[in-house]
Amino acid sequence: MSNIPVSVLVPIKNEERNLQLSLPLLSDFDELILLDSQSTDASLKLAEQYGARVAQFYWNGQFPKKRNWALRNIELRNEWVLFLDADEYVTPEFLNELREAINRPGYVGYWIPFRNYFMGQQLKHGDVFKKLPLFKKSAGEYERIAEDSWSHLDMEVHEHPILEGQVGTFKTHIDHNDYKGLEHYIAKHNSYSSWEARRFIKLQETGFAALNSRQRLKYQLISWGIMPMAYFIGNYFLKLGFLDGSKGYYFSKYKAQYFFQIQTKIKELQS
Repeated sequence: MSNIPVSVLVPIKNEERNLQLSLPLLSDFDELILLDSQSTDASLKLAEQYGARVAQFYWNGQFPKKRNWALRNIELRNEWVLFLDADEYVTPEFLNELREAINRPGYVGYWIPFRNYFMGQQLKHGDVFKKLPLFKKSAGEYERIAEDSWSHLDMEVHEHPILEGQVGTFKTHIDHNDYKGLEHYIAKHNSYSSWEARRFIKLQETGFAALNSRQRLKYQLISWGIMPMAYFIGNYFLKLGFLDGSKGYYFSKYKAQYFFQIQTKIKELQS
């Protein structure tokens, strides 16, 4: 079977642990590129082992960040691009659907659901996480958020691609399983919550009109001070997260705590 005519781009920094598992699954793709932020572990050796190109990204604190920089500066062999994190794992079912999807007329991108693992267990219930990581490079790029003066994240984490054209949704999943443990999970979300708090302060100056309905609801609940409780009730009870046992409870509590961090950091910035 011929290679899939899609360029896969994987943003990394010291992702040796996850790359050992995710890179072998990407051999069917025509092009594989690691977007590195000066890794000091064995990530680049793994890239060489699996035939991946490496592009070094040095962020100057301004636009563009890593993914948009890659779209604007790297000569890609294919029209379709797929952005994957190092802890995201494609499945045979996903690859089969992908081969068909990129040949459907009229589509420029696809939302993809993710099957989430937490503390070593698959979460079969709760909120289904989706991203838009598969699209035609000519159809658009990641949204630009005016954050040059306050952002500390060198990669588009919360930004979504803004595309011109029809966007579909996959039936199959990509697996998300970070093998770095809770210490890394907590540190990552501590960083993300600081970004979210600073963005909220900025949005209070510029307005919330440009956000989609889900984003506006999130920030509205944050402004009312009830987002942690609303998320826990919604994910654990209404979306049946309790059926995942103790790990479903822990996940809902950690995500609720994440929103509590955002709310309290906003209060600190406003004081």
